[in-house]
Amino acid sequence: MKPELIMLGTGNAMVTKCYNTCFALRNEEEYFLVDAGGGNGILSQLEKAQIPFEQIRHMFLTHAHTDHILGAVWIIRKAAAMMLAETYHGRFTIYCHDEAAKVLREICELTLAGKFLKFLGSKIRIQEVKDGEGIQISDMHVRFFDIHSTKAKQFGFRADLEKDISLVCLGDEPYNSLCKPYVEGADWMLCEAFCLYGMRDIFHPYEKHHSTALDAGNLAEKLKVRNLVLYHTEDTDLKNRKKQYTKEVKLLYSGNVYVPDDLEVLKL
Repeated sequence: MKPELIMLGTGNAMVTKCYNTCFALRNEEEYFLVDAGGGNGILSQLEKAQIPFEQIRHMFLTHAHTDHILGAVWIIRKAAAMMLAETYHGRFTIYCHDEAAKVLREICELTLAGKFLKFLGSKIRIQEVKDGEGIQISDMHVRFFDIHSTKAKQFGFRADLEKDISLVCLGDEPYNSLCKPYVEGADWMLCEAFCLYGMRDIFHPYEKHHSTALDAGNLAEKLKVRNLVLYHTEDTDLKNRKKQYTKEVKLLYSGNVYVPDDLEVLKL
């Protein structure tokens, strides 16, 4: 079975017509969850995507912004509840940098009941990772890297899967050239595109430290990326988003463009 990229959410922090950006990588029968959106909607998205929770063993948090980390509290609560009921066996691990780990622990301690908290640090582990650190997760080799954010500290990652497939997640801020060794020549690249370039005066992406679809296409072409996936967008016209964003990207990019809807599955 080919590895799959399952887009659980595709929208930026303030969307209401789709879910916040998060996704899962499926490799055989295990799932690697990346971010979790801003609330318990992540549980609904996992259910709609028909992802068995007990087959999620690993998770990565890019950073501690609300639209990425708050859903992780619900993931921890769900895992702990299943462990209490003895329907989740083994260990659940969340990877993130030190600052995100501190925030996640504090939120959990302030909001979760003791019966759930008792699993934190034992069967549910928050594992801090450093810039450039590589870890074997299931059948993937994942290397985490600092994206050199201009706002909050944020990590992306490069996953090398079976059959020589490489996938890079750039996080939700513009690309920094210091990340080039992880990104150049990748088979797949997930890149934020806050809005269309033609709508920059409406959404002000640059003032918010974000990119446009045109910027993403230009970047993917320069880095010789084969497949470009756009996410973390606005939600004003979801019906036409795929067509409009693809058209703009193709002005500068010669590879394959994907502008997925929530719950869309891409074969890698």
